[in-house]
Formats: sequence, C-alpha cells, structure tokens
Amino acid sequence: MTIHKEGKGTLTVSFVVLFISNALVQYLTNLQWLHIATLAISVVLYAVVLQFFRNPKRTVTLNPDAIICPADGKVVTIEEVFEDEILKDKRIQVSIFMSPFNVHVNRYPIGGKVAEAIHHEGKFLVAWHPKSSTLNERTTVTIDNDRWGKVLFRQIAGAVARRIVMYSKPGNLALQGSEYGFIKFGSRVDLFLPLDSEILVKEGDVVKGGITELAKRP
Repeated sequence: MTIHKEGKGTLTVSFVVLFISNALVQYLTNLQWLHIATLAISVVLYAVVLQFFRNPKRTVTLNPDAIICPADGKVVTIEEVFEDEILKDKRIQVSIFMSPFNVHVNRYPIGGKVAEAIHHEGKFLVAWHPKSSTLNERTTVTIDNDRWGKVLFRQIAGAVARRIVMYSKPGNLALQGSEYGFIKFGSRVDLFLPLDSEILVKEGDVVKGGITELAKRP
C-alpha cells in the first residue's frame, strides 16, 4: 500500500495541526486524562486522513471491448440522458458515488486520444443533488476511441470534496486503467456511453476502479 502524491501536502498540514493541538493541551493543563484523550483523537483523525489517500496497486486487464470503472464506489445512477455540453446527443449515464472511505484515484475507463479536457468552476452541492452534474465544480474529459467513438466522463465535486485534480490534456494518449485524476474527500464520476452499450452493472452495485467492467458493446 502506498500513499498517493496528492495526499502529501494534506498529510503534512494535518500532522502539524494535530501536533500543535497536543502540545497546547500538554502546556495549558495538567489533566492526564485530557492529554490521553487528545492524543487518541489525534491518532484516529490522522489515520482517517491517511487511509483516504491510500493508493493500492491494481492489476488492470486491458479490454478494448469494455468500459472499465473509473473509480471505487457505488453505482447510483443508470439512465438515458441528453448530454448537452459536448456530445449533443442521447447517452446512457452511469454515475459512481465515492464516499470519503473509498480509494479516490480516478482512472481512464477506456483507451484512446484525449479530445477535450475542461475544468469548470462551480458550486459545491451534495454529490447526489440532481443539478450537481451541471452546477458543481467539475471536469469534463472526452476520449476518441476506434471501437466506442467518443466517450465522455466527468469528475464532480461535492459538499465535502472541494478539490478536483485532473491530469488529462487535449492530445494526450490515454491508457485504459491508468490514472487521470483524483478527487479529495468524496464525490462522483459520471460516464456518458453510447445508447447501444450493454450495461453490466446495476444501481447499488459496489465497484472498483480499474477492475469492474461497466459496459460492453454488442
């Protein structure tokens, strides 16, 4: 198990804040039970932040005929929608919700060439809010793929997740299963797939990034 590079700054700040808090409690009071309680709470809090930034090694099996899951979490939406930002047509939307306890590495669901990679400023509505897909801070990435055509997916910030990191740039070559971004402290990834996609999951399924196959083409 390794710690993701996006966690280094947060972990350093967290350690300094908790260290100072414990030092102040030690300095300001002689209550032994309070010293112990403060230390115990600090250890638990730091462990929670540490596990959030874990980056387990994944063995990805490349499958050009499949869309693999871009993130760990739970499938919360499978529905036909009209994608009006770039594709301008009907698609099947599959949404993966990530809790603060999931691994938050985001992976390319398919290989190909990055056509668009756009960051949108926005609000921080809860990730399951119906309008979070269009009003929240988010990124939009599209991949041109010979088998699937153009596939679009989004990182969406939430009420807690207030930092989205996207590594994609237009013209980059995307390798299926490799990292393309990270969302800090929980949120959502939406995929917009062709209508003839065979969806292999259902709402409520727990999925793993780089492992679970979400869809195939007939």
